[in-house]
Amino acid sequence: MNFIESIKERARRNKKKIILPETMDKRVVKAAEIIRNENIADIILIGKPCIDIDLTGIEVIDPNTSELTNNLINKLYELRKEKGMTLEQAKELLLNDYMYYACMLVKEGYADGVVSGACHSTANTLRPSLQIIKTEPGVSLVSAFFLMVVPNCEYGENGVFIFSDSGLVQNPTSEELATIAGTSAKTFELLVEKEPIVALLSHSTKGSAKHEDVNKVIEATKIAQENYKEYLIDGELQLDAAIVPEISMSKAPNSKIEGRANVLVFPDLDAGNIGYKLVQRLAKAEAYGPITQGIAAPINDLSRGCNIEDIVGVVAITCVQANK
Repeated sequence: MNFIESIKERARRNKKKIILPETMDKRVVKAAEIIRNENIADIILIGKPCIDIDLTGIEVIDPNTSELTNNLINKLYELRKEKGMTLEQAKELLLNDYMYYACMLVKEGYADGVVSGACHSTANTLRPSLQIIKTEPGVSLVSAFFLMVVPNCEYGENGVFIFSDSGLVQNPTSEELATIAGTSAKTFELLVEKEPIVALLSHSTKGSAKHEDVNKVIEATKIAQENYKEYLIDGELQLDAAIVPEISMSKAPNSKIEGRANVLVFPDLDAGNIGYKLVQRLAKAEAYGPITQGIAAPINDLSRGCNIEDIVGVVAITCVQANK
């Protein structure tokens, strides 16, 4: 059984209710049908699906006619009135922006998670979740990762990696990088059920280059090692020194991770986004995400270049996150 099939099986064992609000995208509607057929999750679609499918076992909610809508409008108004939202604005949002409607359903306990982003930007996907659902208790930073499954790969956890942050935090500080490292280690533990081995990446290995960007990663490594003692974390490391044991012996002989990293923390969003796309396209890797970590309920983004199977996979991952 390959990795994503094992995730689907875990989702089936404790089914969750997941919302797909982008019914204007045929990939999303077709994915809903597959999820239903494979018994991965109970699916809610918001609005009229753009293509005809058998809707047996799939709940469809039309905000304009649903008996849930008036209550959700009032709840959103109460939640955001101190930020200046009026009752009319709350109504306008819920009737026209299905992501807000979906997040309110999760907030009210009607569903367990949301997957969106096939035809909307990350900002449009995550803004409602941060306004309505907010961060997980004790978490100071929401970040996003890609779960990468690289075929015929001897590195990482048999080709399975987490790449962070590859979807949200543009230019993290040292403190934020450290938080991303620790949160990503916890996520790897949850999803892969193996020991996370974390590398904070740089163009430098153990002082081979001097630059303020390198200093940021060095400081982040110190903070992460202090704050997350339960995990194996090291940096600053070039990619080859992080994942290839032979290169690690040469470039970083004292590195505690010994070239066995399976969680790769990139120094900024440019590097993380470019890195995951390179591996996805050149190594023909499966790339699931961007998946968020740190929100009080799993609200996950999709790449606008996703295919139907990507959506199915992210829904399965969302179910496992909800089971946490």
